[in-house]
Amino acid sequence: VAPRTLPATASVHRAFPRHTLDGAAVRAALLDAVVTLAHQLRRRGQAARGLTLTLRFAGGTTWDKTRRLAEASAHDDDLRTTAYRLIDAAGLQRGRITGITLKAEDLIAAERVAEQISLDHAREARLAAEEVSDRIRAKFGHDAIRPATTLLRVS
Repeated sequence: VAPRTLPATASVHRAFPRHTLDGAAVRAALLDAVVTLAHQLRRRGQAARGLTLTLRFAGGTTWDKTRRLAEASAHDDDLRTTAYRLIDAAGLQRGRITGITLKAEDLIAAERVAEQISLDHAREARLAAEEVSDRIRAKFGHDAIRPATTLLRVS
């Protein structure tokens, strides 16, 4: 029996039905992509060491940027913080965005990630809630639970 190797990258894409200039809608789509990607990584037993954000603009041009994570992770908070730094680095002002792709790179097996003892009770509570969220998704489907921001329809 030969063990199956897991892919070295994973990505999630979100497309907008129309060109959008709305920063809140873009951040909501990015947060949805982060939560989906983090769940996908945890389900596969992997952690990312880097993230790449690709923005597709009206007219077909793209912008992409890669950042390394401080430590390999598959947690929503860690990926969200890095993804928000990436979107802030884009300096969007009047760009008409048609799609976002978030790619986790340099993946490693989750058991190879060192677990640090934390005295941050708020982070520990979020990680415990993340485990519960994963069990809810496993039982009722991916869209059963997600951040409220991703449900907002900003006009």
